[in-house]
Amino acid sequence: MSKKINLFTHFKSDFASGLVVFLVALPLCLGIAMASGAPLFSGIISGIIGGIVVGYLSQSQISVSGPAAGLTAIVLTAITDLGAFDVFLTAVFIAGLIQLGLGFLKAGSISNYFPTNVIEGMLAGIGVIIIMKQLPHAFGYDADFEGNEAFAGNTNNSFSALFDVFNHVQLGAILIALVSIGILIMWDKVPALKKLKLVPGALVAVIISVLLNEFFIASGSSLAIGSEHLVSLPIPTTVEEFKAIIVMPNFAGITNPKVWIVGLTIAIVASIETLLCIEAADRMDVHKRFTNTNVELKAQGIGNIVSSLLGGLPMTSVVVRSSANNAAGAKSKLSAIIHGVLLLVSVVTIPFLLNKIPLATLAAVLILVGYKLAKPATFKHFWHYGKYQFLPFIATFLGVVFTDLLKGVALGIIISVAFILRGNLKRAYSFRKNEYVDGDVINIDLAQEVSFLNKAAIKMTLANIPENSKVVINAQDTVYIAHDILDLILEFKTTRAIDENIKVKLIGFKKEYALENSTEVQNHVTIEHHYDFIKREMVEKKVVKEVFPE
Repeated sequence: MSKKINLFTHFKSDFASGLVVFLVALPLCLGIAMASGAPLFSGIISGIIGGIVVGYLSQSQISVSGPAAGLTAIVLTAITDLGAFDVFLTAVFIAGLIQLGLGFLKAGSISNYFPTNVIEGMLAGIGVIIIMKQLPHAFGYDADFEGNEAFAGNTNNSFSALFDVFNHVQLGAILIALVSIGILIMWDKVPALKKLKLVPGALVAVIISVLLNEFFIASGSSLAIGSEHLVSLPIPTTVEEFKAIIVMPNFAGITNPKVWIVGLTIAIVASIETLLCIEAADRMDVHKRFTNTNVELKAQGIGNIVSSLLGGLPMTSVVVRSSANNAAGAKSKLSAIIHGVLLLVSVVTIPFLLNKIPLATLAAVLILVGYKLAKPATFKHFWHYGKYQFLPFIATFLGVVFTDLLKGVALGIIISVAFILRGNLKRAYSFRKNEYVDGDVINIDLAQEVSFLNKAAIKMTLANIPENSKVVINAQDTVYIAHDILDLILEFKTTRAIDENIKVKLIGFKKEYALENSTEVQNHVTIEHHYDFIKREMVEKKVVKEVFPE
């Protein structure tokens, strides 16, 4: 139960991060639209709606929505099969309605069953993909569309594309990419520059790279970057051309069974990708705020309905933009809204200026985002926690890099479940919601084995503990506690408990869990969780004032 805050409380930092996400999102929206075989502006429309509409309706403070690379193959095939873009928009409208229904059916709860090591493996995999896909752009080789996250293309794969770079080197692009990376690193490291929080380093890098390239062009230098290596936003020259951008769905196609199949496919894939991204965004959030995923599905459904009515592509919550948002210091969802507003204003008023931005500069921004997602420290972290944490992590990482996001995550979850079934076949976690009263001592006894399958129940337990409570979490009888659960307890103790004046005592946690035990407690009477495949028993909660002497 997070406290409500004013949307404009962190305006300065959110405006700066929104500006960075806008710069990153612009070429991604165009590239994904191009790869989808859709009008280029359909990607921009989707980005605008994802920022303003979904950003406002969502409860996620970090995630950013827009057209997703994971849907390009589905969209391209669907537009071809349905024969017209306006008929395809009807399928997007149907997908939005289905997502809205899934939200009301509370299907978003499935996200609680994504293990942390799988989510972290997904993020690390996406980080490596970002680096591999952006390095060619940094060298001036733009054969691949911006936003492509697939390992294999029509004629090559990510590794062969990296080798092809050496046959298409553009020295001006390399120079601008290096200058941009230097600016971005200094902006984070130099104390004097860090004080300029309102001016994001990415914006400075973009401005300097544009000026540098304009100088190369004016001087006739061989380092000048041509238009094929710059952002290429379509510029309407007449009112008729501008009106043609808005394409309405052709609802005559609603009787076509293929339209419904496409709509259902988009709804399922987009919902799964969104839930994965939301879970990842919550992991990245330094304030450890939890997002109501059922509300998120409703927001995405409304977003897709509005996008379809205006001629936009289907959208999801997107890891690349969300990661850039977090890395830029976003504090609230105002950042996502600002990025949508900037997309709208800029494409209407200054498209000719945006078309001067080198793709090499944006590649530099994304390469640093990718590195932050796939830092070596992350791999060492899971290696330290042993094979049961590391193997699902590394399997997800490799699966995401060499196949795609959904297959990689599925592989990681399968391995995690196999480990749990092997070690904990007869145990499960049960939870009954209790009405807690301020001043009660809430005791939670953990079972012998607590796995990531228990994450949803424990998260709900902690989320329902009111302000000013006193909580004892007892691990004296445990043999194994999953890393996910330890993270939940640690985040609860170090973040929410401090914010909401909740006194937390930890008992019986092993040294390797890296959770500091509190002073031993006498007379603890608990909400006790017994785990049995055949039956479950619950011991009634009692109030023990003596546990926390005044």
